[in-house]
Amino acid sequence: MPSTRIETRSGWLGARRGEFIEAVQAALVEGILIPAQDRCVRLHEFELDAVISPATSSERYTVIEISLFTGRSIEAKRRLYAAMVTRLAAFGLEPHDIKVILHEVPRENWGLRGKPASEIELGFKVDV
Repeated sequence: MPSTRIETRSGWLGARRGEFIEAVQAALVEGILIPAQDRCVRLHEFELDAVISPATSSERYTVIEISLFTGRSIEAKRRLYAAMVTRLAAFGLEPHDIKVILHEVPRENWGLRGKPASEIELGFKVDV
């Protein structure tokens, strides 16, 4: 049940924004094994002068911040990072253009349906 925010410069994605969001979603499914219907991905585009990025990156530099429940293994995280690079290559991103940041949140600190997530049956495993 991750919540994902994508940040990049505006203009380069053009009409492919929806496709880009779906590629990030697919990497989440592949990497950390969430159900395909578990969807919460948002794209934020910034004007060119509103972003500075590493000198080694291109104008397509993208930061993907994922808030997710604590409990994924390092193997699952490796799968996720690799899946992001593989799936976003179709958009002209090189590995050095992609930064993924995970924010791990204990389930009791995540509210769903008016309850802590620790009190709800999620329907999928977190410890993958």
